[in-house]
Amino acid sequence: MPFLGAIADDFTGATDLATMLVARGFRTEVTVGPPGADGAEDGTGDGTGGGDLSEVDAVVVALKSRTAPVEEAVADSVAALRALRAAGCARFYFKFCSTFDSTPHGNIGPVTDALLDELGERRTVIVPSFPATGRTVYRSRLFVHDDLLDESPMRDHPLTPMRDSHLGRLLAPQTRSPVHAVGHDTVRAGESAVREALAAPGLQDGLIVLDATTDADLRTLAAATSDLPLVTGAAGLALGLSGPQPDAATARARSTGGTHGVILSGSASAATRAQVRHARERLPHRKLDLAALRADFEAAVAALTGFVRESWREDPGSPPLIYAVGEESDVERDTGEGGAEASALVERALARCAAELVGAGARRLLVAGGETSGAVVTALGARTLRLGAPIAPGVSWAVARTHVGGGRQAVDLALKSGNFGGTDMFTTAWDVLS
Repeated sequence: MPFLGAIADDFTGATDLATMLVARGFRTEVTVGPPGADGAEDGTGDGTGGGDLSEVDAVVVALKSRTAPVEEAVADSVAALRALRAAGCARFYFKFCSTFDSTPHGNIGPVTDALLDELGERRTVIVPSFPATGRTVYRSRLFVHDDLLDESPMRDHPLTPMRDSHLGRLLAPQTRSPVHAVGHDTVRAGESAVREALAAPGLQDGLIVLDATTDADLRTLAAATSDLPLVTGAAGLALGLSGPQPDAATARARSTGGTHGVILSGSASAATRAQVRHARERLPHRKLDLAALRADFEAAVAALTGFVRESWREDPGSPPLIYAVGEESDVERDTGEGGAEASALVERALARCAAELVGAGARRLLVAGGETSGAVVTALGARTLRLGAPIAPGVSWAVARTHVGGGRQAVDLALKSGNFGGTDMFTTAWDVLS
């Protein structure tokens, strides 16, 4: 029966955290939406079904709530928490992006407040640090590698532009809880010092931002907060957790054995743009044409899927790439409804392509971008993800059982956060599949 229940605000974040938990000794299941929400068990007995949580130590619920309306994000997160409690979980982890993707209205603050209310708790910690991917917090300021958050490419994110790096200032407009901080000097002094700081009378209410710049800091913080029923942060905080199965917790999924693959990239991040540029020199590729999609969506999608099928025929070993953004100039800078409409159109098109291509024989899909990943997994009708081979920090292959066109197909699925992975990921990710 699971002990740890996690709620991730997007699908790439869910697999990111699950990868870390498996490495830390937790037998882990990822469910798409709350476990048991629609009878996910499919009875196949092939390890890609779902519903039976008796042999797992942690459950990660993948939601598509990062940029949802605040009320929807809160309702979905509370529903996930209730389902996790019903499944037997006793401790909880709200996983958000290591770049703190949010707006002045949410959704990190409102969801955290709601989860605390549901648990009858008054405080928790905020830990976005994930040094393995270049995210660190010092004096409450979030860095992306060597840049402050607001000086990094996240400054101009099309959905959640981050114009401040100070987590206290970012949180204050989002939450009705007081916001506190524990600095790096205290963290470096060790677990006892952090526990003493957290025990101070002024820190018994609210959200507490914790500095961390190294993996050792994260291990200190995990130990010092082990008595909190709820923690929040990026996947890095899990580095300090210790699961009950250090020898038995392994990635249980194996490759489906399929050969046809495709890359679907909806991310506009700088890391993904570099991956797209690298892949364009080596793989068949086609860029989404937003004007064509607006003019005749069905015809534009048919042209994209036709291109992929023709590429398979010409070179079965080279996964074609369909992408939305390759250069910074490709990013639509529209504000308000314009930017939201363009992002939604990209998600809709890539999700439709995924469903059509799985129906046509695709068995290996690499998807870039949190919102895109959520749209694709939803379109495929997958209910659980079983982790397989790791590709990079925070990214692993998984096996998902899809429901497309009335049939069930097991596919290898890699969901990549826009900011994760090396420049050659789109060309080398396939090497670990057996």
